[in-house]
Amino acid sequence: MVLVPLNLFVNHKGKSSRQHVTCRYKCGDACSKPVPNTSDNEYFGDIVRRAGAKRPGNDPAAVSRRSMLQAAGVTVLAVGAGTALAACGTDEQPAATPTSPPPPAEPSPGMKFTAVAPNVEDAVVIPEGYHQGVVISWGDPILPGAPAFDVKAQTAAAQRQQFGFNNDFAALLPIDGQPNRFLLVTNHEYVDPVFMFPGYDADAPTREQFDIEVAAVGMGVAEVERTPQGGLKPVMGRYNRRFTADTPFTLVGPAAGSDFVKTTADPAGRAVAGTFANCSGGVTPWGTVLSGEENFNTYFGSPEGAPAPGPVVADQYKRYGIAAKPSELRWETFDPRFDLAKTPNEINRFGYVVEVNPWDPTSTPVKHSAMGRLKHEGANVYSASDGTVVAYTGDDQKFDYMYKFISSKKIQPGEATGGGYSAAAMANNMSILDEGTLYVAKLSSDIPPADIDGSGKLPSTGSFSGTGTWIPLLRSGPGGQAESLVQGVTAQEAAVFTRFAADKAGATKMDRPEDFEANPKTGKIYVALTNNDDRGAPDEAPVDAANPRNDNKSGQVLEITDDHAGTSFTWDLLLVCGDPAAADTYFAGFDKTKVSPISCPDNLAFDSHGNLWISTDGNALDSNDGLFAVALEGPNRGEVKQFLTVPLGAETCGPVIADDLVTVSVQHPGEHDDNSIDDPLSRWPEGGNGTARPSVVAVWRDGGNIGA
Repeated sequence: MVLVPLNLFVNHKGKSSRQHVTCRYKCGDACSKPVPNTSDNEYFGDIVRRAGAKRPGNDPAAVSRRSMLQAAGVTVLAVGAGTALAACGTDEQPAATPTSPPPPAEPSPGMKFTAVAPNVEDAVVIPEGYHQGVVISWGDPILPGAPAFDVKAQTAAAQRQQFGFNNDFAALLPIDGQPNRFLLVTNHEYVDPVFMFPGYDADAPTREQFDIEVAAVGMGVAEVERTPQGGLKPVMGRYNRRFTADTPFTLVGPAAGSDFVKTTADPAGRAVAGTFANCSGGVTPWGTVLSGEENFNTYFGSPEGAPAPGPVVADQYKRYGIAAKPSELRWETFDPRFDLAKTPNEINRFGYVVEVNPWDPTSTPVKHSAMGRLKHEGANVYSASDGTVVAYTGDDQKFDYMYKFISSKKIQPGEATGGGYSAAAMANNMSILDEGTLYVAKLSSDIPPADIDGSGKLPSTGSFSGTGTWIPLLRSGPGGQAESLVQGVTAQEAAVFTRFAADKAGATKMDRPEDFEANPKTGKIYVALTNNDDRGAPDEAPVDAANPRNDNKSGQVLEITDDHAGTSFTWDLLLVCGDPAAADTYFAGFDKTKVSPISCPDNLAFDSHGNLWISTDGNALDSNDGLFAVALEGPNRGEVKQFLTVPLGAETCGPVIADDLVTVSVQHPGEHDDNSIDDPLSRWPEGGNGTARPSVVAVWRDGGNIGA
C-alpha cells in the first residue's frame, strides 16, 4: 500500500475536512449558525494578534517562496513512513511510503519513531516497526447474553449490551492484582443514523431506530486484557457496564432542586435520566472517570407549530445554541422529555460534567452542577502539592470560555480490601467537585498594538505570551448551598446558565477551547483551541484586532503556567497549527521544515517523558486526521511528529499513551456527505462487504516501548 502525497490547501481551500453530515448529527451544524456568544467581551484572537512575536526558525523569505509555490498549485509534499491497518480484516499490513525529512540529531525521548506521512488511506497508518489491532468495535458484546453484532438485525435490547456508537474519550485503568487486565472506559458521543441503519429516512425515523439510538450513546465500561502479541482484547468481566440516554443519574450541587431543573417526571429536580453528547473526559486521582456533556442541545426540539418560548427562555436557548424547531434526530417525536414545548426544563438537566465510578457496577453516576452548565468538552483534575484539587474544562464553541474549579475539599485516603479506595473514602472523594469555587479565564498581553497590522507580520516582543486572571463566578458548599460571585446573577442561575455569568464577568473569548489538561510531569496546563473561521466575519470580532490568521482554520495550542490553587497565570502559544510552510504557523521556535503538518487540535494526552500528544478533528490540510507527539522540553521543544492517521472520514479521539502501548478511538469512519451505510465510503475495519464501525485501536512494538 503506497501512501499518496498530498497537495496541501488545494482541494478544499484550507477548509476543515469535517463533513456536513458529521456536523449535522454531532453538533447540530453549530458552525453554520449564528454564534451564541454576542457579548462584547474581549476575543482571544485580539490578544494573539497583540502577542505575535518574531521567533527563531521563521525565515520570512523562505515562507514567501513556499507560499508562492502553493499559490501556483505546486504540490507540497509532507513525507514520512508507515504501516497501515486497512479495511481488510487483518491485524497488520505493511506499507511503503516516502522518506521523512532528516530528524533532529537526537530525537526527544518517547519520540524516536519515523513520522507518518499525511495521507488519505482508508486505513490506520502507523510507523514502521509497530503493530496494531482493533480492540473493540461498535456492536461488540460487552455484557453477558449480548448477541454478536448484525447491522441488519439491530435491536435496542442488543445495543444496551453492546459497545456503543461513535466512541470518543477513552481511559485505560489498571486492575489491582491483574497486571495484564484493564478497564476500558469510553464515551459514546453521538449517533449518525445515516451510517447506522440501512434505508434510513431522515424525515421519518422509526420508533425502533430511536430506541436503538438511545441505547447507543452515553458511556461504557469493558474489561480488556493484553494479548500474547502485545495488543488488547475485550473480556466479559464483572465491571462491564453501559450508561445510556436513560440510565439514572443524580444531579448534585447548586442546580439540584432548583426550579430550572424540575420536571413533571422529576418534581424534586434531582433524578436525571441519562447522559449523551459525551465528548472528552478525564480520570480523577481517586479512580473515577469524568465525562463532558457537550453538544446536548442537538437532542431537543419542538414539533412544527409548537408555541414559541417566552423571551427569557428564548434568550437562554439562544446563548446555548438551542433551536425551538424539529431536531435532526426527531427524538421529541418519540419521548416528550425531548420536546422543548412539553418539557422545557429537561434540557437544563444536561450540559454538566458527569462522574462515574467504574469500580462499582451498582453505583449511580452523578452530574456536578458546581462546575457549571456549558458545552463541556471534558474535565481534567490536577492535584496541587498541598492536596488541593483543581479541575479544568473548556466550553467547546466559537468565542466561548475556559474554566477551572478549585475544590474546598481534599482527597481522602482509605484503601479497600483488595485495593482501591474504601467506600467511605470514595463517598468523600466523589463529592470533591461539589464544594469549591468555579472560575472563568480572562487573558491579557503587553504586546504594543502598533506592532500588529493584521497581515500576520510578527511583532518584535519575542514571544506569543501574556498573563491572565481567574475570575470567580460561583462558590458552592455542602448540600447544594451556593453563593453567586457575579452581581445580578443568582447561584442557581450561575450553575444552570453559566455562560451568562461568564459573559457578565468579562471572560476572554476563545477559539473553541476543547481538551484542557495538566502535564503530570511539570504541572503546566495545555489547551487545544481547535479553530474558528468566523474571525473577521461580518458582525463578529473585527480584523483590526487580528490574530495572524483572522480566519482561523487550523487552531492553536495554549500553554499555561498556572498558580493552580490561586487566581493568576501566565500563558504562551505553544503551537499555531497548519501547514509548516505557511507564514502564519509556529511551532515553539522549532525548525518548521522538520515538523509534521498538524491541523485542528482536539484531544490531549501526555507520555511518561512529559511529551504532549494531540489528536485532531477536521484536518484542514486535505489529509486524514491523526495523532501527533510534541516535544515540550529541551532543544527539540516544538517538534511535532505524526504517529498515526485514521481512516477516511474518521476523527482521532481519546488517545491513551502508556510506555508500551498507545490506544486511540477511531470515530465515524467513512462519514461523508455523499455516502451512507447503503453506499459506504469506508469498509474499515472489517473490509470486504463489512460495515464501517467506530472502534478502539491499539498500537505497540515487539518487546519495546513507544518511541524508544
